[in-house]
Amino acid sequence: MSITLSTDLSQLIRQECGENVYLCYQCERCSSGCPTVPAMRYRPAQMMRLAQFGLEDRLVTDASIWRCVGCDNCTEHCPQDLSARRLIEIMRQVAMQDRYLAKGVDSLGDDEDLRKGVRALNMLGQRIEANYNVSGEDNAARLAWTDNLDEKPEGLVGDSKADFVYYVGCVSAMFPMSYGIPQSFCRVLQHAGARFTTLGSEEWCCGYPLLMAGQLKQAEALIRHNVERVRELGVPRVVTTCPSCYHMWHSMYPDLIGEPLGFEVDHAVEVLGEFVEEGRLRLEEPRRGGVVTYHDPCDLGRKSGIFEPPREVLRRVPGFTFLEMQQSHEYALCCGGGGDLETFDPDLVAQVSAQRVAQAAEIGAAALVSACPQCVRTLAKAARANKVRVRVMDITQFLAMAVP
Repeated sequence: MSITLSTDLSQLIRQECGENVYLCYQCERCSSGCPTVPAMRYRPAQMMRLAQFGLEDRLVTDASIWRCVGCDNCTEHCPQDLSARRLIEIMRQVAMQDRYLAKGVDSLGDDEDLRKGVRALNMLGQRIEANYNVSGEDNAARLAWTDNLDEKPEGLVGDSKADFVYYVGCVSAMFPMSYGIPQSFCRVLQHAGARFTTLGSEEWCCGYPLLMAGQLKQAEALIRHNVERVRELGVPRVVTTCPSCYHMWHSMYPDLIGEPLGFEVDHAVEVLGEFVEEGRLRLEEPRRGGVVTYHDPCDLGRKSGIFEPPREVLRRVPGFTFLEMQQSHEYALCCGGGGDLETFDPDLVAQVSAQRVAQAAEIGAAALVSACPQCVRTLAKAARANKVRVRVMDITQFLAMAVP
């Protein structure tokens, strides 16, 4: 028996993301930590093995690469510090660019779930390219969330003298159920006396949904536009309430544009932590207290290493006792809403999010707090569906309850 080994795929992966697939020795720790592995034909370790042998066709014609939530739990468990998630991102680019967009859906094989899911992801990409946001609505509505503010802050759009640009993100800006997040953040900022501005309708999608949909090339125009708009303002800092936006701006943008951004990028939890530490926020006990727990967003925790700032903020709110769920910090369970899985396989999202909500119920949490609009949407939906009596909210909303 002869074994045919092609190194072309391993070379591509190493060139594109620096991962050496040959370091994987099939211990399966990545697979044991994967929240969606029961729905995969090929487990993460098996994907590594297929890549070692150059079996690209097996990878790009199977739905397994699209059932990854991009949570990076695989990397956290790997003794070699390999990321199956990064391998999967490259395979998605190949499947979308070199197969589906170049040759049509038949080049993906005859798996109808795969064909349907990739079509949906392509439609997501088309909406973003046409309207600069994931909803497909007119991008001029980016500031619709400000309509219900008691008082709109001065310099809301394009203020070059602001302390920072608040990059709102598609979910909070375009989906009414998430408006409470930017509204609460705005209230807290005003209470702290912070001067901020936004890009208004000139804020375009950060590109993360395109990255996870195998369309990073199509995201380049969005990325350059966003960076140029901030540079034109000359504001020294960008702050986001969305971890995926933060991950793109902070970790991906400099590499993708090939140069330093020229300004600082932070997540809102870092800013809130600064305000609390400096005494700029006077916190009072909310009407309802109890146990509060924190859900680590994957893009903020595992991918960005920001674990303690949000916990420090939660511990400062009177009337609440902070407790951890069974899986927390770098080992936190994903909410299920990452990696464009909501577009590819929404039923699978519900299964993962139900597990996370159950962990919050297990410790008697009255409030399940995260620092991500998508996590809040996903977990709130799971709490309703599974009749779990826990209030799911963003950390900006939780903090706003304690601001007089």
